[in-house]
This record gives sequence, C-alpha cells and structure tokens, in this order.
Amino acid sequence: MSAPRPISEDDLQAYVDQVLDAGRQAEVADYLRLHPETARRIDGYIAQRDALRAALAPIAEAPIPPDLGVRALAEARRARLTAWRPAVAAAMLLCLGGVGGWSARAVFTPPANGVGALAREAVDNYRVYASDDHRPFEMGAAQKADLVRWVSSRLHSPVEVPDLRSAGYRFIGGRLVTTPHGPAAMFLYDGDGDGGGRLAVMVRPMKVEKNTAMSEQSDRGLDGVSWATDGIGYSLVAPSSPRSLRHLGNEVRRQAEATI
Repeated sequence: MSAPRPISEDDLQAYVDQVLDAGRQAEVADYLRLHPETARRIDGYIAQRDALRAALAPIAEAPIPPDLGVRALAEARRARLTAWRPAVAAAMLLCLGGVGGWSARAVFTPPANGVGALAREAVDNYRVYASDDHRPFEMGAAQKADLVRWVSSRLHSPVEVPDLRSAGYRFIGGRLVTTPHGPAAMFLYDGDGDGGGRLAVMVRPMKVEKNTAMSEQSDRGLDGVSWATDGIGYSLVAPSSPRSLRHLGNEVRRQAEATI
C-alpha cells in the first residue's frame, strides 16, 4: 500500500476553491484538523472567497442583454442575408450599443488596479475580519514584534505598526490578508469612548500608482482614505467620517515617512 501523498500548498488552495475530488478533499480536511494554525489561515481564505462571491454575485447573475440572445442574433443574421444594407446599419447600431454598454459598465465596475483597488480590498477585508468579535486578528498586541517581522517578510518591505494612541485608537492586533495583488498587512485598532469604533489600517506594495495623493471613499456604512508613497499603499477603513479618517491618515503617513 503506497504512503499517503503529502498535502501541498496547491492542495490547500484547491481545497479553498472546492476543485478537489471527494477523496482528496477529505484528506485535506483531516490534515487541517491536525494543523490548527494552517486551518486558521485557510478559514480566512474561505471567508474571503465567500465575501468576494457575494460582492460579485450581482454581475455574475445578471441576465444576458436581449440584444445578445440567441433569437435576436438569429434574426439579425437572416436580415443580413436578405438585405445587406439594413444589416450593415443594424450591425453599426449593435456595435455602438456594445461600446456604450461596456463604457457604462466601466463606471460601475470596481477599479482593478492602483489605489482604487487597494481601497476596495481594504473594505472587503474589514467586513471579513474587523467585524469578527471572536477572532479579528491572528497576532495580538502582545505579539507586535513577531507580527511586524512576519508581515515585513511576506510583503518584502519593512512595515511598522502605526501608533495612534494620541488620536484615541488602541492597537489590538493584526494579520496577513490576501488580495488579487498579493499579500497585505492589516492592523486593527479599537477607539476610545462610545464613538470610536474599530479602525483597520491595510498596507501592501503597489505595482502601479506608487505615489498617489490621499483620496476618500465611502461604501455602505464604511468610510476610508487611501494613498501610496514610494511604492507602498495605505488604506484606513472605519465606520467614521472621511474627514476624521483623513486626520488619522496624515498621522499614519507622517510616521511611515519618518521611518524611511
């Protein structure tokens, strides 16, 4: 009888994507029960997967436009064969409509790169982790030094935890999160007083828009500010007003630039 095949990172990612056969899926599940640290990481990936699926569901489930239905396309083909001049005009209209549709779609599609994408990723991760009352972070404030070494190594860039105590925010912990553009560090803070709320600071390297001015964002009850300096992007997210977050963002930027 051959020895069981070792569980690789590819197996873990395929487990998250639910593409393994039933036998291998069960083997990976058994492995995760015996390795709680890895299980916590995979649980985070699964939560992100579910959040992304929920966010993109309206686009994936949108009905096919009537102009692109099988019947409409067949009628257009018959018209082209029987009368080429009207068909040319119809084709021109269809092309113009398609271009206009894609142009309009771009207005509603989240940005795929740059600071706009960073802001979207920070909000998504905030909803997955910061709102979790049981396990919002992987390493607490007492493990701050280990956290800094870990995320700096994974981001291939030195990262520091911003000190926001003077602004009324106490660092409680952090974690490594995944994004379509690679790993990112997320630091979490609890605000003092009734109106403080929870604040997340997300940091990751930027492949484009490496030096970008601070901008404000709002999304369904969450506000944020994002910017990039010397190839590192920063995004702050909280259920707070963008104006107060801009003040915190300036403090984070001041501290980051002081360490360069």
